Amino acid sequence: METKIRELRQDKGITQQELADRAGVTRQTINALENARYNPSLLLAYKITKILDKDSIEDVFIIDEGILE
Repeated sequence: METKIRELRQDKGITQQELADRAGVTRQTINALENARYNPSLLLAYKITKILDKDSIEDVFIIDEGILE
């Protein structure tokens, strides 16, 4: 799943490690998310969305509409 995590994180001036610490995951998990190698749980997606000060998960995660059909 593609994300805007890297862009949004950099805009806020926080490191992968800082985001990981706040979300309760490892830096490697954040790296995997940023590189579309890992699909997060709904809870993790929600946490990251709130940490990055976004209102909607869709503001952070790019959902391929094809997987919803």
